[in-house]
Amino acid sequence: MASESAELHSLDNNHLHALHALLTERTVTGAALRLGRTQPTLSAALARLRRHFSDDLLTRVGNHYQLTPFAEQLRPLTSVAVAAVERVFSAESEFDPASSGRVFTIVSSDYGISVVGAHLVALLEKRAPRACVRFEPVTPEALSRNPDFYRTMDGVFMPHGYIDLPRSMDLFEDQWICLVAADNPDVGDRLTMDDLHRLPWVATFGDPFGRAPAWRQMELLGVTPRVCATADSFLTMPQLVRRTGGLALMQNKLATGMAEALDVRIVACPFDAVPIVEAFWWHPMHDQDSGHVWLRGLLSEASALIT
Repeated sequence: MASESAELHSLDNNHLHALHALLTERTVTGAALRLGRTQPTLSAALARLRRHFSDDLLTRVGNHYQLTPFAEQLRPLTSVAVAAVERVFSAESEFDPASSGRVFTIVSSDYGISVVGAHLVALLEKRAPRACVRFEPVTPEALSRNPDFYRTMDGVFMPHGYIDLPRSMDLFEDQWICLVAADNPDVGDRLTMDDLHRLPWVATFGDPFGRAPAWRQMELLGVTPRVCATADSFLTMPQLVRRTGGLALMQNKLATGMAEALDVRIVACPFDAVPIVEAFWWHPMHDQDSGHVWLRGLLSEASALIT
């Protein structure tokens, strides 16, 4: 037991960052560039980590490297560990917006960034000019409901129905609409349920758990959408709809500002689509964080500016 403890204590924060970079980049060269270190330094770190874990971590297959099964298990753990260490050493006993250089990390789709995120950043620039927001994309981890994942960030912009964290604040309400090309000859002023069966669909998020509640509602009504394209971005929907002659579910607040410019039109859903309630979700560990309390107040102001 003593030798195992000494072995663990011989590793430091540099080894953690090296491990994270190596498992992310999957090459010594890429990891060195990511960390701004030399290749010999990363090669030495990899050798040290291999000895510690008794595993190769990276193995050559043809002209590239791949992670060992054990390294695949480690990879999400290193992401959580690195983020946790960064949060510990960037923590402030009292948050001063005028002087703080804090980076707030928020997971969000381009919808949340466009509707409320832009207002948040504008207010942040005025109130805390040295601070910033880093928006991270929605990933399977963000939808996993793993509490350890949410410890590594300040929060998530997500409608109700996707995740279930004990802390949240509602930001705004919206409606689902259908989007079609402006000159689509197969769609009149109104869509029918038959149109939903007949026309090709552009969908967001290939993971069924990432699909909108309105999409799942449509399937429960007996519609099996014929998907011709999938993209993890709502902002790409108008171009894909216009080129394919299909249709897409989209949020009204996002579609209204771009429909005319992108030559698409908004058509009401032929069923009573469940409304969207966009919220900010966070882990309870942030409840008493003075900077996080300030951020939540700023989000309340930002949501009040949404029309």
